Amino acid sequence: MTVFQELKRRGLIAQATHEDKIEELLNQEKVTFYIGFDPTADSLHVGHFLQLVVMAHMQRAGHRPIALLGTGTTMIGDPTGKTDMRKMLSIEDINHNAECFKRQMSRFITFDEQGALMVQNGDWLLNLNYMEFLRDVGVHFSVNRMLTAECFKTRLEKGLSFLEFNYMLLQSYDFYHLNQTYNCKIEFGGDDQWSNILGGVELVRRKKNQEVYGMTFTLLTTKEGKKMGKTEKGAVWLDPEKTSPYEFFQYWRNVDDADVIKCLKLLTFVPIEEIEEMERTLSGSELNQAKERLAFEVTKMVHGEKEAIKALETSKSVFGQGVQDENMPTTTLNADDLTDGAVGILDLLCKTKLCPSKSEARRLVQQGGIAIDDCKITDATTLLQKSDYTQGYLIIKKGKKVFHKVVF
Repeated sequence: MTVFQELKRRGLIAQATHEDKIEELLNQEKVTFYIGFDPTADSLHVGHFLQLVVMAHMQRAGHRPIALLGTGTTMIGDPTGKTDMRKMLSIEDINHNAECFKRQMSRFITFDEQGALMVQNGDWLLNLNYMEFLRDVGVHFSVNRMLTAECFKTRLEKGLSFLEFNYMLLQSYDFYHLNQTYNCKIEFGGDDQWSNILGGVELVRRKKNQEVYGMTFTLLTTKEGKKMGKTEKGAVWLDPEKTSPYEFFQYWRNVDDADVIKCLKLLTFVPIEEIEEMERTLSGSELNQAKERLAFEVTKMVHGEKEAIKALETSKSVFGQGVQDENMPTTTLNADDLTDGAVGILDLLCKTKLCPSKSEARRLVQQGGIAIDDCKITDATTLLQKSDYTQGYLIIKKGKKVFHKVVF
């Protein structure tokens, strides 16, 4: 299976400028491609993780990645997906953040003379002559067409600064510069970068009369379409000082049942055939096996196998102690408590006296405060089937420290 087929089968590819030509190019030669990362914080987060996985897939297949650190573009800020103008950072802060990115990326990509490149667009953007840039680059962009781009549409009502309006031109110029310097032929990015990528493809075509390509990847979202990587504490970071390996592990261990197979496909190198077999055969509480595998694999990639094993063991020991504790509060359900062999989560929380009312139970569930057998429940209509719990009991976790055993 080719790398393009692998990316396609895993559901990674969202849009492509010329899908057939990109596939043909990747099959025929070693291709140099790039993905840009603006260092707006001192750590990469889960939103960057998928892009790093794509780069690793491509490098393993023999292609050459360029990790472009936006030390120049970060001075302006990408308006894509933002409701307000991004906070302005100093050059010192941007360079510090870039160094942090470099260290973290090295876990995923091999950087050396024969392998991947890491470059900073501040090296060419910060010294541009403005008048020359307008004449050489600005002339190729239609303002009318730019205003139809999704990255600008959402900001027009609240106000889009002229500073941010230049971002597309600068990102497009990056592609042109990398094509000139390293013969870079493809730009990759998240699907929210589609308009910016098209700008670069068009600029290279106009200035060099050369065909280059762009491809975007599926955004990491839940089944409801919300971006993944957020908790009550904020972003899920790759830096262990900001999000501990155990917290990182638990985030993935507690993903929704409907998202676990997708995450395994997008974020891990578990063979796709194995994941598809899980998709066909696992359901209900069996999906906890897939969640544990997902959590272990991504934690191993980000923090190393030692930390992943430690997080797995800690997770099991904390949970196991709760099950074995003879003093744990226990509620026994009889046939009258079940309807067709099941009990609703709101009824269960009231029966166990973990919540005084259904309205309080609903609020707690919707806010993510309840987990069953360490699997977070966020749907207030969830039914718990007796047949799913072959050991004859389940464990309710309320918040971080309250455990309650329910025996059928």
